[in-house]
Amino acid sequence: MRMLEGQDHAALRDSFRWSYPHDLNMARQALAHEGSDVVLIEHDGQPRPVTCAELTAMTDRLAHTLDAAEGERVAVLRTQSAWTAAAHLAVWKSAAISVPLFKLFGPEALELRLRDAGVKTVIADPEGREMLSAFPDLRIIVPEDGLDDAGAFAIRATGPETPAVIIYTSGTTGAPKGALHGHRVLTGHLPGVEMSHDLLGQPGDCLWTPADWAWIGGLFDVLMPGLALGVPVVAARMPKFDPDSVAQLIADCGIRNIFFPPTALKMLKAADVTIPGLRSVASGGETLGAEMLDWGRSAFGLTINEFYGQTECNMVASSSSAMFPPRPGAIGKPVPGFDLRVIDGDGQPCDGEGDIAIRRGAGSMMLEYWNRADDTARKFRGDWLVTGDRGVVEDGYLRFVGRDDDVITSAGYRIGPSEIEDCLLRHPAVAQVGVIGKPDPLRTERVKAYVVLRAGHVASDDLAAELQDHARRLSAAHSYPREIAFLDSLPMTVTGKVMRRELRKLAEGE
Repeated sequence: MRMLEGQDHAALRDSFRWSYPHDLNMARQALAHEGSDVVLIEHDGQPRPVTCAELTAMTDRLAHTLDAAEGERVAVLRTQSAWTAAAHLAVWKSAAISVPLFKLFGPEALELRLRDAGVKTVIADPEGREMLSAFPDLRIIVPEDGLDDAGAFAIRATGPETPAVIIYTSGTTGAPKGALHGHRVLTGHLPGVEMSHDLLGQPGDCLWTPADWAWIGGLFDVLMPGLALGVPVVAARMPKFDPDSVAQLIADCGIRNIFFPPTALKMLKAADVTIPGLRSVASGGETLGAEMLDWGRSAFGLTINEFYGQTECNMVASSSSAMFPPRPGAIGKPVPGFDLRVIDGDGQPCDGEGDIAIRRGAGSMMLEYWNRADDTARKFRGDWLVTGDRGVVEDGYLRFVGRDDDVITSAGYRIGPSEIEDCLLRHPAVAQVGVIGKPDPLRTERVKAYVVLRAGHVASDDLAAELQDHARRLSAAHSYPREIAFLDSLPMTVTGKVMRRELRKLAEGE
């Protein structure tokens, strides 16, 4: 099911047109292979191949057990495994909507997403079931407990615009928003995934990422495109990223194609790890510098391909050493099928720096924000979806300039400061709080909170640790503030909003 044929990027961009069958369903796309083909390799100490026939049978048993109604939202709270893939596929076969959830979420972060999406059923692993013990009204399905075999499950009718998945994304204000995607989102990812892996789908290709499948980068940059393209995907339970374990995993499973978030690359570089035998390495989430790219050529014997996108519209630009030479300081070129420009405040394409935007009609563009019509409208400027990032297009290459908002990029995750602020404000000692991203050589940014205490509370290292634990426990283990500083007052606007730019200046001077 390759989308890109040939290596002439300019010709592909000129000729490419999105085309979808009337009865498009992502489960059918992912399972459209010969029954004996290995589609997944589970690794939990040693590799175990999973054939398409096995995954199909798992999917059908789960779909029968699930018995979901069309349009019903079903959450998936699991780590990388064949059952995790089957969970999403079963939901999509049912014409229901899957909602991936991150295992590092705390109870408040889980509750927010479960409530917002109206989830009544969660497909979990045994650990996930324990995490959901505070939600007695949920129906929890754990496939490892055993499922009845009721035979094949008939795929219900869906089309390109039929809602299929809600992936939550963090913004600068308010609660996280659910980006609702239709069944065309998998097709929409394929050109960029192929491009970032130098035409993925070559004989012997085998794909893996340490990124969790709860995020769009793991689910739709790796797992589902790999299945759709017939490229085996490795599912590895790796609770902590360890360079030596990564090298062993690659050797054990014959991995040739990897999506490494930038923080993972930095950790490999710090450990002086060399990994021969790879055919492609892709990286996205934040830009890599020339030094990191040079190191990649030495460590992997290839050029790391950078790509760009976001949850609302992903895989819109990419490098591809097989198609055109990389340009220092640039991410790459627009992926075929995506009209990517920089636009001005009036929504018109412009020369020089502007807002990075994608024209409506792109395959991976969301349908809307779930139940947020006003937020959806604000995301667009005329015919353009505005990413919130600033950039320049030079000779066809996109150069990222910076974010136009306060979202924190840390270890590859996009973290909204308001959710952390709301969590910290629930602590009885906190009167006011402002959260920013502080530059960090490994994580790109680390989450830092500036706290004003209520009367009767005294700043101390013990209190800072208590606040960190409070945020980690209630919100998420990946987004809690790594640093906490206490101030007598916060810089505020006349309308009472925290001036995060002033806090960032304060952090720069520390």
